[in-house]
Amino acid sequence: MINSSHKFRIISLVPSQTELLVDLGLENAIVGVTKFCVHPKNIRKSKMVVGGTKTIHLDKIKALNPTFILCNKEENTKEIVEACEKITQTHTSEIYTINDTLELIKIYGGFFSKEKEAQNLILKLNTIIEDFYQFIKNKPTLKVVYFIWKNPWMIAANNTFINYLLTLSKFENVYKNLSRYPEITIENLKQSDFILLSSEPYPFKENHITEIRQYAKNAKIILVDGEYFSWYGSRLLKAFGYFKKLRESI
Repeated sequence: MINSSHKFRIISLVPSQTELLVDLGLENAIVGVTKFCVHPKNIRKSKMVVGGTKTIHLDKIKALNPTFILCNKEENTKEIVEACEKITQTHTSEIYTINDTLELIKIYGGFFSKEKEAQNLILKLNTIIEDFYQFIKNKPTLKVVYFIWKNPWMIAANNTFINYLLTLSKFENVYKNLSRYPEITIENLKQSDFILLSSEPYPFKENHITEIRQYAKNAKIILVDGEYFSWYGSRLLKAFGYFKKLRESI
């Protein structure tokens, strides 16, 4: 554990982890964020923006004199993590499941002397998740495709947090035989009950529904909020309510 008397100067290179830090009561300790850190809404105005998740300005990071840099294996490149490790203490998360998220919250609580806040957040999440399990257990399983990108067309497959949350919501990913975020040929799109077009990282809109429909005559195509399917941490407090509404609406 870091000494509790230490004045924390945290740089977060992961949007969902930035939100988590704020919800743990650490907003004042954050000195740097990415341009994609959009929650809470004011965070980019009050903190130094040090780049994106794939490209960073090392000079800006060094100038902030951070005591800790927070990364993620999926969001940030290996080169970014290695560069950060040369500057100061760096923690790189790797999230695939709810348990991974709960463990990260516990770790942050220990790192930054917020054990009580972390425990309270974990208890809240466990209550919400248990409620969702009861809601979803008798719902039918629906076959889905989850698009994350266009040109090239890319989907979320197995070994992703998105696929984990899809499965939890009783959406069967028809591309679960593939791994990570593969490119697919839209002309040979697998049959499914639903096609989910995510709001991020590619901002799918209504016009894309028409574009995809010619390759998916029988599937219902809907736009979904990608933050709820891909952001871990405290975003999950709201995600399961969103999944409930989504399942009730289809």
